[in-house]
Amino acid sequence: MQPIRYERQILLAVLTLLILSASSFCQPKTIRVWEGSIPGAIEDPSYKSETIYIDGNKPRITKVTDPTLDFYPAPADKATGVAIVICPGGGYGRLAIDHEGTLVAVWLNTIGISAFVLTYRLPSDAIMVNKSIGPLQDGQEAIRIVRRHAKEWNIDPHKIGIMGFSAGGHLAAMVSTHFADTVYQHSNTTSARPDFSVLVYPVISMDSTITHRGSRDNLLGPAPSNETVRYFSADRSVSKETPPAFIVQAADDKTVPVQNSIAYFLALEKIGIPCELHIYESGGHGFGLGGGTGTKSTWPQAFKAWLQARGIL
Repeated sequence: MQPIRYERQILLAVLTLLILSASSFCQPKTIRVWEGSIPGAIEDPSYKSETIYIDGNKPRITKVTDPTLDFYPAPADKATGVAIVICPGGGYGRLAIDHEGTLVAVWLNTIGISAFVLTYRLPSDAIMVNKSIGPLQDGQEAIRIVRRHAKEWNIDPHKIGIMGFSAGGHLAAMVSTHFADTVYQHSNTTSARPDFSVLVYPVISMDSTITHRGSRDNLLGPAPSNETVRYFSADRSVSKETPPAFIVQAADDKTVPVQNSIAYFLALEKIGIPCELHIYESGGHGFGLGGGTGTKSTWPQAFKAWLQARGIL
């Protein structure tokens, strides 16, 4: 038990440092996801991106119209060639850009991984012809951007993953299962398939019995068809091409039922896709990198070990 306790203390110290100095650790480069016209966009000059603060100092981004990637390159002396696109959560109504975005990117840099925080469009009939498909369009293109620039950014094009938290986990799972779907017109042959996925307390299913209702309503509306529910339930869309997954959730999550993670794990396991599932006894929802006390705080070390075991890191 002593080594585990020691590693946990180290992680907590690193998290504290990140919280105190994330802005000075590295300066990200902001990249527009769409250089030309944004697919399926409706122009509405009155609809503008906003940053609100909850609990006094926690930033949440809403009303995204022009999606971006904030690129945090791994330090040259630590770079492994691995890259991860991060999708913050927020119920498809806002983005928890700090503890499920920026801080995660900075931590990934400490283990030699280049990170890209995706500020994706949040579903809205005011700015999208089809609000349900907008986030998936942004997610697919984000992977393509990283892969197209892999050589320039010192990234291995075969070691590009996607990570998502809560509703961002749903987006990450959708990109992992629908990467080959033509959801927007493009002229290049760059694959949108992630090489692996990391799903942290993810929304997986749109089935009303286990879904997160807010995410489902925001993405699909109040009365989606059975066909739509099936398409947007990632556990019902896995195939032999779905990438390996690392999944994390707490059993006492009162926001997103743990059955979501279990359903995705079982769907992958059924067809032989490598998958590792960690269900912690406690931790609730929205714990980000872990922090605090309890076994949930060890998931970043478990994730690093999984990457090493798979020969990715």
